[in-house]
Amino acid sequence: MATVEKRGYFTGWTLKKEGIIAPEERLPWGQSIFVGLQHVLAMFGSTVLAPIIMGFDPNTAIFFSGIGTLIFFLVVGGRVPSYLGSSFSFIAVVIAATAYSGKGPNTHIDVALGGIIAAGVVYAIIGIIVIFVGYKWIEYLMPPVVTGAVVAAIGLNLAPVAVSDAATSQFDTWMAIVTVLAVAAVAVYLPGPLRRLPILIGGIIGYIIYLIFANGFGLGKAIDFTGLSNAAWVGLPNFTTPTFHANAMALIAPVAIILVAENLGHVKAVGAMTGRSLDKYLGRAFLGDALATIVSASGGGTGVTTYAENIGVMAVTRIYSTLIFIIAAVVAILLGFSPKFGALIHTIPPGVLGGLAIVLFGLIAATGGRIWVQNGVDFSKSRNLITVAVALTLGAGNFVLNVGTFSIGGIGTATFGSIILYQILRERGTKPEEVATADAAVNVEPGDKGSLEAGAGE
Repeated sequence: MATVEKRGYFTGWTLKKEGIIAPEERLPWGQSIFVGLQHVLAMFGSTVLAPIIMGFDPNTAIFFSGIGTLIFFLVVGGRVPSYLGSSFSFIAVVIAATAYSGKGPNTHIDVALGGIIAAGVVYAIIGIIVIFVGYKWIEYLMPPVVTGAVVAAIGLNLAPVAVSDAATSQFDTWMAIVTVLAVAAVAVYLPGPLRRLPILIGGIIGYIIYLIFANGFGLGKAIDFTGLSNAAWVGLPNFTTPTFHANAMALIAPVAIILVAENLGHVKAVGAMTGRSLDKYLGRAFLGDALATIVSASGGGTGVTTYAENIGVMAVTRIYSTLIFIIAAVVAILLGFSPKFGALIHTIPPGVLGGLAIVLFGLIAATGGRIWVQNGVDFSKSRNLITVAVALTLGAGNFVLNVGTFSIGGIGTATFGSIILYQILRERGTKPEEVATADAAVNVEPGDKGSLEAGAGE
């Protein structure tokens, strides 16, 4: 791949019409817009699903995902191709902090927003430290055994949320099963580019089947389109002002540690695909993601993170131009200004949501195992085995630790527990293992064009 031309803080784009497209290159405008739309489709399913599960407005989340992506682009100077979408790492702690029932709007969203901002501030501080002193200390604190344990604990902690949606009624349970099968079929049997959209396409299939059997044959609760028909085509997103409660902030802020591990892995994966080291931009990537999270939560959006789904699209297309992410961000912002679009998202029935969540949360948990395998974590060592065992139990059981008036939920105790326990048990003279990527959905098949090189980044 071509060497990056130095152009000051911001990269420019040189026109290139074929072959591998580097971050500082671009396709003709028509092709760039088309690829940008591909990235919108890739992020859409997860970016919409996460806010619905937390009781946030998906329209607002989509809007701020676009804003966040632009902020990230500005902070990294356009040198790290990434899209920022809704983070699933916040789901369990937001539900715990707000006592959300899982149905309808979250009436305590303002409390959650204050906590997400706190996480963003912690994340920003870490980013600033990395800018000045480097990131090796993060790899020392979170080697693959710890990173994998935290990622797996997140998936297990979220499992009850998915099952709850799927069990709303007997009909919803069957529709969840149908949706899971649809997602699996898309991921395995469709052609390469379409395989990168299993949540979107599988969700649409599940929605259509639900509509046929519920609205058509009356076998389940019919989808109500009243809100959709009454919604305006154009309007402002629903903004919410955050409030700051110490308990919620203490519960949600530790998610910053998870975002660091996740973003570190994603940047390394992108660097491996582009054939260049992006390590010098890690601090700026952390800071960009943190600022995007703070801005998003300041207006009613979810916390955001770099998206593995979009890394998968880059791996297949071999188009790494950062321009396409500006295009995708602009499209997302425009969607955020359509109440009609938001009303359509709200018609998705619980059974379909539950089916999608079962797959996504299961993938997150399975990624922990993937991290261990790819990095050769040795489970014959008691240190590794005990660290993982404790983290998984704390996460799956949602172990809550009360410290004075503060509470730390299952994901927080699993994260800090695994980090601290591993350091306590670390053998004298042991070299820190290289940190693994925490991407939950890159899913680059070995035979696909653009597959990651063996051992690179992941």
